[in-house]
Amino acid sequence: MNQTAHLDWRDGKVPVSKHFDDPYYSLDDGRAETVFVYLGGNQLPERFVPGFHIAELGFGTGLSALLAWQAWREAGHQTQLHLTSFELYPMTAGDRERALAPWPDLQELAAPMAEALSTSNRFETPTFKLTVIEGDARQTLPSWQGSADAWFLDGFSPAKNPELWDPDLLKEVGAHTNPGGTCATYTAAGAVRRALAKAGFDVKRTQGFGRKRHMTVGKMP
Repeated sequence: MNQTAHLDWRDGKVPVSKHFDDPYYSLDDGRAETVFVYLGGNQLPERFVPGFHIAELGFGTGLSALLAWQAWREAGHQTQLHLTSFELYPMTAGDRERALAPWPDLQELAAPMAEALSTSNRFETPTFKLTVIEGDARQTLPSWQGSADAWFLDGFSPAKNPELWDPDLLKEVGAHTNPGGTCATYTAAGAVRRALAKAGFDVKRTQGFGRKRHMTVGKMP
């Protein structure tokens, strides 16, 4: 059963999970990291087309979702970007607001999303449709009827949260990826790369963000 996220705050600003003793985003610049790893790693916004669907392991603060939506709008798309996120430990609305406070320019998008998520797991506008599926992704992803054009593999460190990098779960990621679909993650752990390759992705280790030397990207043939 899912539970609310329990947090500490590094320097009063960066949320750190008490469950996994790991920050939700880079201590240096969480926004730049998200753009570099998840958007850049999936070749977005260049690959955006009408009907594009992103899926994500770990909704967290919602930063990745907001930046994807912002990029979609800035690319001039008038139709809906679909994003489905799988989250075991959802943040409270107050914690999410505090985590996103460093980026006031996102508030135009974050405020209505936060209002919707306070009473529902869905949020929809003419240009964005978000669904947050709460629970253990090892149980919820296999029964998901959708498929994604891009995956944000946004779990905590494989050393601290091995469940979200389980080979059987990553096999399900592959099974729920459209032909030509991609994935990206900040981790370059060999076990993760091997599991993604076994799931069907053509996997590459590329330059990482900031102090991280490498990250991982993959493409489904």
